Amino acid sequence: MQQWYEKLFANFANNYDNEPFVTGTIGEVNFIEKEINYDKSKSILDIGCGTGRHSIELAKRGYNVTGFDLSESQLKKANEKAMLAGVSIKFFIQDARSFNFPNQFDLAIMVCEGSFPLMETDEMNFAILQNAFNSIKPGGKLIFTTLNGLFPLFHSVKDFINNSEKKEVSTENTFDLMTFRDHSKFETTDDDGNLMKLECNERYYVPSEIMWLLKSTGFNKINISGCKLGAWNIDDKLTTNDYEMLVVAEK
Repeated sequence: MQQWYEKLFANFANNYDNEPFVTGTIGEVNFIEKEINYDKSKSILDIGCGTGRHSIELAKRGYNVTGFDLSESQLKKANEKAMLAGVSIKFFIQDARSFNFPNQFDLAIMVCEGSFPLMETDEMNFAILQNAFNSIKPGGKLIFTTLNGLFPLFHSVKDFINNSEKKEVSTENTFDLMTFRDHSKFETTDDDGNLMKLECNERYYVPSEIMWLLKSTGFNKINISGCKLGAWNIDDKLTTNDYEMLVVAEK
């Protein structure tokens, strides 16, 4: 059965690039560069790369980048944008739950819920972290963002979504405190203007869970901070007002 995220991204590449959250790319890549000490020799893997906004900006700055995604439509747009930018990036279709590039990359990034934590089971989400760990060389890093479970404990997720600048309109929302999963229904349109009615299932994580999952995977140095659009900073303390958290883990 096709999952909601597969339905959404089957024909959403143009709309995706017009979403408000893509405006932070430059600042986010500035942070990524700093985390690898501006070393152009570092190889980078972009997990769930979407239309390639981070991959392309990194490649423009001289880095060797490989990106993959589950959506053929998103990758087609990524290749078109890379060509226009005059950069060479290897983009390919791949499921984050099953990739295997043992010790091939100095850095893996997984930004803006690129696969994790969209999966329908905790085991699937954990598999993504395991695969990311295996793909990184010893001493390498994983940088990713994920949904902050502290947020829905103190706020209404439905109100947050409906008051945001997103085009989607949430018509129903139930946050399950037993599973920390947000089951929501929302409507949006695809790139051809067709109405889509989707039933989403996203996993929110609290910091202690992320810390445990990463340590269980094998990461040692782990930093969890707040995640502000285009202004990532590991010294930015995570609060209940942060919809996402920023995680940096070293192998």
